[in-house]
Amino acid sequence: MKDFLVLFREADGRKANKHTQEEIQAHRENWAEWFAQWTKAGNLVGGNSLSLEGRMIKGDGDIITDQIHQVGTEIVGGFLLLKAESLEQATAIAASCPIYEFDGYAEIRGMQNQ
Repeated sequence: MKDFLVLFREADGRKANKHTQEEIQAHRENWAEWFAQWTKAGNLVGGNSLSLEGRMIKGDGDIITDQIHQVGTEIVGGFLLLKAESLEQATAIAASCPIYEFDGYAEIRGMQNQ
């Protein structure tokens, strides 16, 4: 099995939430079911959503700002570590996740030196 990183990008719904509490609750339940399914299958190694608090470090490491990388309203909202036989299998797993319910998208990257 190979290791893959999945980055989730999405509009920051925590700042300008356009979803009802019922939709948010259903979305959370869908995530919980999805995590349980792929953890049980042995493909999900780890992952989490990310807070809005962070720092950017630039230059020679001497420019530090209290912000996260954001393009428009889009942020990296979370990540997963997957184990899969191939990029195709990792893609199929990530394609089944609930990120797309709220117009997010995923980027899958294999770990080097495997």
